[in-house]
Amino acid sequence: MADKFARLVEKIKEYNPRGDISLVEKAYLVSKTAHDGQQRLSGEPFITHPVEVAFILAEMELDITSIVAALLHDVVEDTAYTLEHVKENFGDEVAVLVEGVTKLGQIPYTTKEELQAENLRKMFLAMAKDIRVILIKLADRLHNMRTLKYTPPEKQYEIAKETLEIYAPLAHRLGMSKIKWEIEDISLRYLEPEKYYDLVEKIAKKRNEREAYITLIVNTLKEKVKELGIEGAHIDGRPKHFYSIYKKMVNQNRTLEQIYDLFAVRVIVNSVKDCYAVLGLVHELYKPMPDRFKDYIAMPKPNMYQSIHNTLIGPEGQPFEIQIRTWEMHRVAEVGIAAHWKYKEGREGVSELDSKLSWLRQLLEWQKDMSDAREFVEDLKIDLFADEVFVFTPKGDVINLPIGSTPIDFAYAIHSAIGNRMMGAKANGRIVTLDYELKNGDIVEILTSSSVHGPSWDWLKIAKSSQARSKIKQWFKKERREENIARGKELAERELKRLGLTQSQLFKPEWVDMVLKKYTLNTLDDLFASIGYGGISVNKVITRLREEYRKAVKAEEISAQEWDSSTGREERRRKKRPESGIIVKGIENCLVRLSRCCNPVPGEEIIGYITRGRGVSIHRTDCINIQNNGGEDRLIEVSWYVAQDMAFKVDITVMANDRTALLMDITNVIAEAKVPLKAINARTTRDQIAVMNLTLEITNTEQLDKIIKRIRKVDSVFEVTRNKQ
Repeated sequence: MADKFARLVEKIKEYNPRGDISLVEKAYLVSKTAHDGQQRLSGEPFITHPVEVAFILAEMELDITSIVAALLHDVVEDTAYTLEHVKENFGDEVAVLVEGVTKLGQIPYTTKEELQAENLRKMFLAMAKDIRVILIKLADRLHNMRTLKYTPPEKQYEIAKETLEIYAPLAHRLGMSKIKWEIEDISLRYLEPEKYYDLVEKIAKKRNEREAYITLIVNTLKEKVKELGIEGAHIDGRPKHFYSIYKKMVNQNRTLEQIYDLFAVRVIVNSVKDCYAVLGLVHELYKPMPDRFKDYIAMPKPNMYQSIHNTLIGPEGQPFEIQIRTWEMHRVAEVGIAAHWKYKEGREGVSELDSKLSWLRQLLEWQKDMSDAREFVEDLKIDLFADEVFVFTPKGDVINLPIGSTPIDFAYAIHSAIGNRMMGAKANGRIVTLDYELKNGDIVEILTSSSVHGPSWDWLKIAKSSQARSKIKQWFKKERREENIARGKELAERELKRLGLTQSQLFKPEWVDMVLKKYTLNTLDDLFASIGYGGISVNKVITRLREEYRKAVKAEEISAQEWDSSTGREERRRKKRPESGIIVKGIENCLVRLSRCCNPVPGEEIIGYITRGRGVSIHRTDCINIQNNGGEDRLIEVSWYVAQDMAFKVDITVMANDRTALLMDITNVIAEAKVPLKAINARTTRDQIAVMNLTLEITNTEQLDKIIKRIRKVDSVFEVTRNKQ
C-alpha cells in the first residue's frame, strides 16, 4: 500500500511540484485509519480504492483539493468519519466535493430505481456547483469497473448498464474520451460477454495484417512530413476501441469484415497551421472519400473536442481514417474539461471554466422545479447525451437541439416569450406543422401573435427538449393554478378508476402528508396543481398511496377477528386468499375463471357473469361480449384480491421488421424486466415482417404497460399490442 501511495505522490510532484503534499499525506492517513479493517470484494484493503481513484485524477493533472477529496470520498458513506470532521480538518472546499460524491443515506425511498435516480440528481446538482464532483465520480466509477469481476454477476450487469447509460455519455459530454472508451469497453464485456469476446478474438486474428497496413501509411507520412519541414510531429496508428466497433456493426448491420476503419492514423503537431499543412499533404498522397471530411478545429464539438477527421483510400484501395490535431487539442481530447482545471494554487482561469460549463447550469436551471427524480434523470439523458441537430435562425445564428426536436423546442430555445406566443412556424420558407422534425441546416422562423395566450397541453407530448417542456410547465404552473388543480384531480380520478380504487380509500390524511413531505408541498391542492402542470407524475403519487393502502389492508387481514363456533372463543385468523385472485361479492368458494375473450389483468375494471354449470366468468367491464350479451340479472359484482404475489397470464403481439438477433433482443428485454415468459410463437411474413405472439405472466397493468414500452424501444419493432379480444 505504501508503494501505491508513493507512486501517487511522485505523480503529483511531476505536474505540480509546488502542491501541498502534506495535505495529501494527512488525507491518506485519515482515510486509511477510517477504513481500517474494511476490505474490497477482491480481498484487498479498502484503502487501495481511494488511492487508485486519486491516482486516476493525478493522471489528469488535477489540483490538490481534488486529490484530497478523492482520498476521502468514501469515508462519510462507509465509516464513522462525518462530513463535519472533513470540514474541520480539510476545509469547506474539500467537504463540498466529498458531500457531492457521497450517496444519499438513511432516506426512505419506494423503490431501488427511485433511490438510484435521486442519487444521480444529487450528483448532477453538486456537479453544477463544482465540476470536480463529477471528475471524482468518474474516476471512482472507472476504478470500480476495472475491479468489476469481483462483484456478483447480477450486480455486474446492473452496474455495467448504469455505466453505459449515464457515466459513459457524461464522460463524452465533458470531452473525457480516455475514460469514456475504457468504461464503454468494460461495460460491453459484462453486458454482452459472448459478443465481446467473439469480437476480441476476431480482431486479434487479423491484428498483424492490419498493423502492417497502418505501419506502411505511418512510415510514409513520417517521411513526407519531415520533407515538409514540420518539426515535432508525432504520428502513430491507434486501434479503435471495441465498443465503437460493436456499435457500428449493430447500427449499420455489418459484419466485422465489412468495417475497414478499425485503425485510425493520428497526427499530432505543434500548431494549427501545421494541422492544415499536414491535411494538404495527406490529400496529395491519398484520395479522400466524399462526405467524410470533418473540421472540428474550425467548428469545435460542444464538448470542446477539436481535430480534423477524414477518411481516405489507402494503398490497395483500402479505406483508413486520419485525425490531425495539436498537442493542446490532444490533451483536451483525452481528459476534456479536466484539461481546463488549473491545478495551480489560486484557482486561476475559473471564469473561463465557468463559461465552458454554462450549458450544464442552464440545463439544471430549467429543471430545478421538477420533483420527480426519475423524470429529472430521463430528461437530462435527452439533453446531455442525445445526438444534436443544428438549425439556424433567419439572422443566421446557430441553435443546437436534441435530435428529433420540433419548432416548439426551437421557439423556447430562443426565448420563453416567443414559445408562449407561438402560433405557427416556417422551415426554409415553408409553413410546417408544430410536430415537424427539424433537420440539420434548416432555417426556422417562428410565427407569433399577441392574441395567443400561452402554450397548449399537447405541446408537452410534442416537445423533445427538457428546456421546452420545463418552460411550458412553468407557464401552466404560474398562469393556470385553478385549471391545474382541476386537471390534477381529473388525472388522479382517472388513474384511481383504472385501478378499481376510490379517493376515499387512498387519500387518507396521514398518507397524503407523507407524499406532501416527500415533494416539499404544503397542501393537497398544491399536490393536484403539480400533477396538473406535469411537475409530478400521477402514477408515482398513486403508487405511493397504494402501497400504504396495501399495508393497511394486510394489517386488517392479520388482525381480523372471527368467532370459532366449536370453542365459543374469538380467535385471530388471516382471511383466506381466493385461489383465483378474484373476490365474488356475497359468495365464497365459488368456481371462477378469467375470460379468454378479453383476458383481464389486475388493475382493470371487471365484472362477473354467472354461467350455467361453469361458475362465474370474469370479464373486463368494456368487453364486447358482456355489452352485447344482455341478461343483466346474471351479472355480479367482483373485485381483484389485493396481493403482491398474484400472477396472471396475458398475451401480447409484437410486430417488427425482421432482422438477425431480433428475437434474442426482445427476450432479453423481458428477462431484464424479470417478467416470466410462458409461451412464444414467432413467424415471418413474405414481406419480411416478424410477428411474435408472447404469453407473459404479470402481476398488474402497470407492469404490463412498462414491459410493452420497453419492447417498443427495441430496434426494428414498430407495433406492440395486447391481445384483448
